[in-house]
Amino acid sequence: MSVYLDHAATTPVRPESLNAYLEAQSHFGNPSSVHAQGRQTREILEQAREVLAEAVGCHRSEVIFTSGGTESDNQLIKGLYWSRQDRPRKYILSALTEHHALLDPIHWLEKHEGAQPVWLTVDKTGQPDFAQFQQLIEELGDEIALVSLMWVNNETGALIDLQKFSALAGQRNIPVHSDAVATFGHLPFKFSETGLTAMSISGHKLGAPIGIGASIIARSAKPVSLIHGGGQERGLRSGTMNYPLAMAFAQAASAAVSDQVEREHRLGAMRDRLERELLKTIPAVSKTISGPRIEHTASFLFPGAQSDSLLFLLDQKGLCVSAGSACQAGVLGASHVLLAMGYSEAEASSVLRISLGHSTTEADVDTFLGVIEEVYSTALRAGLNR
Repeated sequence: MSVYLDHAATTPVRPESLNAYLEAQSHFGNPSSVHAQGRQTREILEQAREVLAEAVGCHRSEVIFTSGGTESDNQLIKGLYWSRQDRPRKYILSALTEHHALLDPIHWLEKHEGAQPVWLTVDKTGQPDFAQFQQLIEELGDEIALVSLMWVNNETGALIDLQKFSALAGQRNIPVHSDAVATFGHLPFKFSETGLTAMSISGHKLGAPIGIGASIIARSAKPVSLIHGGGQERGLRSGTMNYPLAMAFAQAASAAVSDQVEREHRLGAMRDRLERELLKTIPAVSKTISGPRIEHTASFLFPGAQSDSLLFLLDQKGLCVSAGSACQAGVLGASHVLLAMGYSEAEASSVLRISLGHSTTEADVDTFLGVIEEVYSTALRAGLNR
């Protein structure tokens, strides 16, 4: 039986989420239809929106269902940028430590729409340079289309003081987006108190089935739609909505938010024990960040070993871990996040991410600790033979 320590990639479906999906799926109808069965499924969809809004801390009309975090990032980056072109505003402030679901839309806008990204420097604690941000806000001001910064980094777990950035941008009425996929359900917050214009969240990261997410968009924001058709979801995401997945997401989110403080405290204690014993057993190993971070994620450098060798050897022993994001179509190379933080190519190619979740046990941690020294020794030998 395998030991799963890759919850930042996806986490097992919560029973309450699966039950909600099956119950909703037993009702048949198009939520846009006016007949009784359509109205019934529309009611399920709107109930899901209400439950998710409560979990997020926003108004129900600010919840726009999508297929997941990648779609939401694309919708919000492109949509907010386009909505700001009533006058020339070409600058997008962000950081190269962001997820590719955000970096790639920015690069697309740069290539096809004349956008000009300005990348904030990120230090080895995972923190964007706030002094640089202040200077850019002052110098570029009304020419900035938007700001986008992830709250918690999906690879390192680095946690930034996002509200400091959103507050400053807000003084100049600059919209701020955040990829909160790694944040929601792990860190208590209310969207209405963040100062954000919009954020992206995903269901399968907190116990819903894969294929559902949401864009949380302040009512004052009017992003341009990527998908045109029937005008569903405030006209921002046309198409027949998958109401069973929406309800499954809502119930998973409600459950994750309700137990997040206790759960993250428990996972943080396990993570700290794993780190403490790993660094004692293998002194050459080091943590990638030492600053503020989320409780359930740990990221390590294994000098002299390749990430792919470590993953393969751990997989052979029944342990599921990762080197970073699982959203790069199975392509493994040097971590772009660590490179952006100033690590060398060799260091960024020797990283291992351990991420814990609601189903993780102390026995899972013990299993990892019981094999990692042998795995590292084998990976070192493999590296010498390359």
